[in-house]
Amino acid sequence: MEPNSFSAFLPSFWPESDSAAWSVAVTLSLVVLWCAWLYSNRSGTSARLPPGPRGLPFVGNLLSLDPELHSYFAGLAHTYGPIYKLYLGTKLGIVITSPSVAREVLKDHDVTFANRDVPDAGRAASYGGSDIVWTPYGPEWRMLRKVCVLKMLSNTTLDSVHEARRRQVRRTVGFFYSRVGSPVDVGEQMFLNVLNVITNMLWGGTAQGKAAELGAEFRQVVAEMTALLGKPNVSDFFPGLARFDLQGVVKQMKALGERFDAIFERVIDQRLRMDKEGAKEEGGKDFLTFLLRLKDQGDSKTPLTMIHLKALLMDMVVGGTDTSSNTIEFAMSEVMNKPEVLQRIQQELEDVVGKNGIVEESHIHKLPYLYAVMKETLRLHPVLPLLVPHCPSETCTVGGYTIPKGSRIFVNVWAIHRDPSSWENPLEFDPTRFLDSKWDYSGTDFKYFPFGSGRRICAGIAMAERMVMHSLATLLHSFDWKLPQGEKLDLSEKFGIVLKKKIPLVAIPTPRLSDPALYD
Repeated sequence: MEPNSFSAFLPSFWPESDSAAWSVAVTLSLVVLWCAWLYSNRSGTSARLPPGPRGLPFVGNLLSLDPELHSYFAGLAHTYGPIYKLYLGTKLGIVITSPSVAREVLKDHDVTFANRDVPDAGRAASYGGSDIVWTPYGPEWRMLRKVCVLKMLSNTTLDSVHEARRRQVRRTVGFFYSRVGSPVDVGEQMFLNVLNVITNMLWGGTAQGKAAELGAEFRQVVAEMTALLGKPNVSDFFPGLARFDLQGVVKQMKALGERFDAIFERVIDQRLRMDKEGAKEEGGKDFLTFLLRLKDQGDSKTPLTMIHLKALLMDMVVGGTDTSSNTIEFAMSEVMNKPEVLQRIQQELEDVVGKNGIVEESHIHKLPYLYAVMKETLRLHPVLPLLVPHCPSETCTVGGYTIPKGSRIFVNVWAIHRDPSSWENPLEFDPTRFLDSKWDYSGTDFKYFPFGSGRRICAGIAMAERMVMHSLATLLHSFDWKLPQGEKLDLSEKFGIVLKKKIPLVAIPTPRLSDPALYD
């Protein structure tokens, strides 16, 4: 994802035909007049709103936005304080940059802020917003949350698909072993590893033949989909223009969604045929089998529909790949940049696993220092640097200021995790700060909440923890890593819906284990 400043894409959404251009020009003129009226009438309420930079008529602060929003927002906080406003076209944006104000939003007023400000691309990507990310807070969302947390992503269910994860991790080890001595794009391979782990858990016991060979197709579609989710869309800043889809974002996203839907239909049909033919045992244990059973046994008041089912599959594939693989890539980079950290990790792995064994998921709870490495990675490089924007369902007061209903709320967890008033040497990668067991992913401490907090906290924490820890432990136990000659390690970030490394980690693996059979 490479979001650009609003000014960079203004010309790109102008239609080619004269008639369409005239229609849009008239609409824009009306919007300009409306916005000018809004600005002229703000004087009576501005004293109650948070402070913030002055904006221009019509576009507000859009032209001044920096593509690296997480660090740009952090810089503005030094001028305007821990809560400030930005006018994003006709949308009012509120940026939160302190633990105390984040607590007010995500705990004290949790129900009020439990809704999302749904972008057009997000709605188009999720069957009209039928997934757990974008569905409004209410009975339908509670049903989806229950399916995810208590059923699909519970420790019991995750244990039942353990073998699918293990097989894929071993395949990835075999790949790296085949490339010993050669440079490998670590992030790319971990993306494929996580993608294959997820699809194996989703329908590993169901998909056969062509349906099982979807890795390359999924990777392309996921990349295009996340790029569209991160692309500035004029429809989100000026909802009155959404019907025109001036940049074609919704059209493109729907086309990608149809490709996903075709894949989902293929594996669902195959699963249903297997059930009809009495092949349930052959289908094995996978999430699709589980979801289809839940659908048939669902709550009559708020049933799990086929649309919900496919939207949850979409969440798993799109939401679980980039997030986990990028965390592994950042962790590998930070560890390679600190030889003393790497040495301590490998010593811990030797003590727990030994050089004559391979890492299993059962080992990861015995690796406190590696857990600290993961937590420190998520402190410096949180997966979603601004979380998923919240939206108040009613006007309320936060930090002494009025927050109007319908505002877009950005919680800058990236800045909070680097706040020197909360963290000693905040820019230093120091896992030992997390050896104190008080830090976890529950979102109860608003100095550290990489997965969010409150009702809308990430539903996939347990799965992410297993995948990242097992993969990271395996890579660092099985191989030593070095950069290609003449290369320097770069830890800079690139902002997007999901935070990425600006320069991919390319490294050379060398086997650490003496027995080649351990790489099978």
